[in-house]
Amino acid sequence: LKGKWGIIDVEDTAAGARYVAESERADEKRLVIMGGSAGGYTVLRCLTEHPGLFRAALCLYGVSDLFRLVLETHKFEAHYLDSLVGQLPEASATYRERSPIYSADRIVDPIAIFQGEEDRVVPKEQSEMIVASLQRRGVPHEYHLYQGEGHGFRKTETIEAFYRDVERFLRENVLFA
Repeated sequence: LKGKWGIIDVEDTAAGARYVAESERADEKRLVIMGGSAGGYTVLRCLTEHPGLFRAALCLYGVSDLFRLVLETHKFEAHYLDSLVGQLPEASATYRERSPIYSADRIVDPIAIFQGEEDRVVPKEQSEMIVASLQRRGVPHEYHLYQGEGHGFRKTETIEAFYRDVERFLRENVLFA
């Protein structure tokens, strides 16, 4: 992915989704994308770059703003972006282009966003910026903020609630939509 994070992963995911649909291994009207953290970033980028490809999306503590990620995440994590995207300030235009928040107006597919209240790797504000855009435009969405959880869910009650929420969301937006 060197220098191509947010491009290669997104195009591979979209190509894979199209392939399974075209080969009739999956119903093209029921494709769902799900990912957490960097995978959540891929979810958001797929929705902005390929609107309508997926019937619905599940995004767990996904990155929406690469600039904020550099500033807010652990210093160790922040340096990954130098090789994945480029070094700031030289790569500022690339950071903006690949940050889903700056193209969130292209998200049209139903999405459920799951976030830990105490996440220090990808703080909740990353999710809340996307949620605000979805709310303004009336895009079907859910936002689940789990108290006492960080980057990933550890508590039994949270995990159980998460799976209940996922199942209900998929029933309402994919299976019986």
